[in-house]
Amino acid sequence: MLKYVYLFQEGNKDMRNELGGKGAGLAEMTNIGLKVPPGFTITTEACIAYFDAGKKFPAGMLEETIEAMKTIEEQSGKRFGGTENPLLVSVRSGARISMPGMMDTVLNVGLNQETLKRLSELAGERFALDSYRRLIQMFGNIVKGIERHKFEAVLDEYKKKTAGGQDIDLTTEMLKEVVEDFKKLYRDELNEEFPEDPYDQLSQSIGAVFDSWYGAPAVSYRKEEGIPGHWGTAVNIMAMVFGNIGDDSGTGVVFTRDPSTGEKKLYGEFLLTAQGEDVVAGIRTPYSIGEMDELMPEHYKELSDVCTRLEQHYLDVQDIEFTVEKGKLWILQTRTGKRTARSAVKIATDMVEEGLITIEEAITRISPHQVDLLLHPSFDLEAKKKAIDSGDRLAVALNASPGAASGIAVFDADKADELGSAGRAVILVRPETNPDDVHGMAKAVGILTQHGGMTSHAAVVARGWGKPCVAGCESIHIDLKARKFRVSGREIKEGDYISIDGGSGEVFAGELPTVAPDFGKELELQKLLSWADEVRRLGVWANADNPIDAKRALEFGTEGIGLCRTEHMFFEEERRHIVVKMIMSESQEERQKLLDQLLPFQREDFEGIFRVMDGYPVIIRLIDPPMHEFLPPREELIEEVTKLQCTGEDPEKLAELEKIQEVVERMWEINPMMGVRGCRAGIMYPGLTEMQTRAIIEAACNVAKEGIDVHPEIMIPLTSHVNELHVERDKLEKVAKDVIAAKGIEVDYKFGTMIETPRAAITADELAEYSDFFSFGTNDLTQMTYGVSRDDAEGKFLLDYVERGILPKNPFEVLDWDGVGVLMEMCVEKGRKTNPKLEIGICGEHGGEPRSVEFCHLIGLNYVSCSPFRIPIARLSAAQAKLKHG
Repeated sequence: MLKYVYLFQEGNKDMRNELGGKGAGLAEMTNIGLKVPPGFTITTEACIAYFDAGKKFPAGMLEETIEAMKTIEEQSGKRFGGTENPLLVSVRSGARISMPGMMDTVLNVGLNQETLKRLSELAGERFALDSYRRLIQMFGNIVKGIERHKFEAVLDEYKKKTAGGQDIDLTTEMLKEVVEDFKKLYRDELNEEFPEDPYDQLSQSIGAVFDSWYGAPAVSYRKEEGIPGHWGTAVNIMAMVFGNIGDDSGTGVVFTRDPSTGEKKLYGEFLLTAQGEDVVAGIRTPYSIGEMDELMPEHYKELSDVCTRLEQHYLDVQDIEFTVEKGKLWILQTRTGKRTARSAVKIATDMVEEGLITIEEAITRISPHQVDLLLHPSFDLEAKKKAIDSGDRLAVALNASPGAASGIAVFDADKADELGSAGRAVILVRPETNPDDVHGMAKAVGILTQHGGMTSHAAVVARGWGKPCVAGCESIHIDLKARKFRVSGREIKEGDYISIDGGSGEVFAGELPTVAPDFGKELELQKLLSWADEVRRLGVWANADNPIDAKRALEFGTEGIGLCRTEHMFFEEERRHIVVKMIMSESQEERQKLLDQLLPFQREDFEGIFRVMDGYPVIIRLIDPPMHEFLPPREELIEEVTKLQCTGEDPEKLAELEKIQEVVERMWEINPMMGVRGCRAGIMYPGLTEMQTRAIIEAACNVAKEGIDVHPEIMIPLTSHVNELHVERDKLEKVAKDVIAAKGIEVDYKFGTMIETPRAAITADELAEYSDFFSFGTNDLTQMTYGVSRDDAEGKFLLDYVERGILPKNPFEVLDWDGVGVLMEMCVEKGRKTNPKLEIGICGEHGGEPRSVEFCHLIGLNYVSCSPFRIPIARLSAAQAKLKHG
């Protein structure tokens, strides 16, 4: 019979799949001798079986639970439901991968009228009542679905009567009334009494924790993090220890290193006379962990030793929950700490240098997404200074998660989700966040909370997602009903722009401009990427159309240019009119004269790029788009010509436009992206690609005479038939040889083609006879494989397909391994069979997407090429692919 329940001493850290991360951590800590309250874990298999059976516990699970409870009773010297020394337990979730605050917890399970009396005698009446009101509130909300704010409203009325205004200021008599009011609320909402049977409380709480796996916060978080829904959650049942029992008690959260900066120092918060949810919920502003050294020096030293031991045991930063009960330290949880991107990189490189992990482990610990986040912009310093001088800095609070964001202030998660999904930049502003807000947090560009600390729900989730967050901003006063907040005499309404700097904790009115990141200052990231370069096999090149982009690509670590698009050069103002005339020319002689005018421009463009890319290969794609793209749009021409014909105004302009319209009509195609473009334009417009080739080779010869090490590679786009490639290469090769002969200097050049159609991939063996290299244009290859237009599909149905699970991913973002990938693999195999030295790469934006890079490694490409800002992502992804697959 399947075992559903494991005592902590029966598990270990390698049982995450069965026990969840929390349960595996509790088991491991128990077995290495740390002070962990006795307890047990109900497995993820039980959760899966529960849902498979229509939310019924699997056979034997409750019986195993009761037996495990007897063991806890023996270990603790207490009895569940007993009147001599009552045992209370916590019921907490625990998925394989940490989902902070996304699922449910119920504390103090086992309290009823009888155990309350005995607990009052043993530990004091105020403590017992405080524990009981917490149980009623959590059970009522989590298990029974009574809205949280209804309990909070009752509690707030009593807190208003105290001098301090916090729950710790409530008197014993007030707590008696709170308990009665909570019970009345429970009775009025549910038409039933609060349950007295401890095992009834326990079984209902277990079911509620299972149910929270499919709660809205958990589902939203899983979607954002890519966590499978079929994993399920474990349930951890543990003897309660109380941080709210007296002045010598408290609770807190500590990270073994700073999760924002990566600095090697303890980072966290704690509260005296509190239970764990008080810290995470951010309802009370806590002490920093450093202040614990002054308030509880012995326990701080003990906690520091535990942190060191756990980090060295797990060889990673740990996020640890602890409670001090009557002067005794208990460890309630350890898990791998969520951290910012910059912190993750620093921690990984530091741990290599400390001898804790290997270079290979450091490379695998950093996700490509984290590298991407490091390259996000920050606020312009001059703009910040100007905002401060003009009085637009509204507040400075806790810098809970770094990054800069501007957006409209929105005061509820539903609206943030709606507007964010529609493409609006939203800052979610809340008194504090809780798991119910996670869908809005996912769509917001930043988060601002009035309450809470550095380990509050808002801070932890924001850091995990790489979103800026300013927390504990007590100087703002939020009015949720009016949807606004006030600060220093100013009023910010919903829809007003605000800007937050999560690195400094500053909040500004209005929208601040941002500046691009300085990759040169990211020394830790550069160190990590240099290690990745030593590991990876796959080359990383850049898509760059001008010297500025080429220089930027070199700064990011490119090893060549995999795509230089020449058509972008034709759109510049000083040459656009020449291009238009060339297209409209009525004779080859006229066309050639205009092409001769374009030649110097093209040559100058290429010389600039070659000088920057000294020693590196540069692949230049000959003109690719349909010719009509250089002319005015057909619909606009029809409208303007019709208007001039009707009014009779400006006959000269009308004649000119009619001539252009005649050419556009002649060139008009139903599907121009599959018409006269690429190599077809080179064949149908004699002299066009010859001029481009001449410009490339002349530029290469000119800079070679300057001492530049130049390696031009000329790419003929959109060849579907070998004869197209044969015709183009023969005439262009002649141009190249003639130029080299005339210049009197040898230049190492190559000719190749772009694989953009299924037929090209299928007949790669034929194309390889006339190619020195292939480059996959996966945007067009994906369009033609799927039979869709990207522009139409993404706007009409493709994203909906992904949302509904019809497609696993958008194939224009993540390479389709099973369709497009099969064509690519076939192409590589057939091409290299003909030409074993064939250089093959990819130049679509897939070249910077991690899963796509992994596939390119697997099928043996030579390089991937992507935009300059994605080069660091590709470098890391290529190294991770090598470590994963060899």
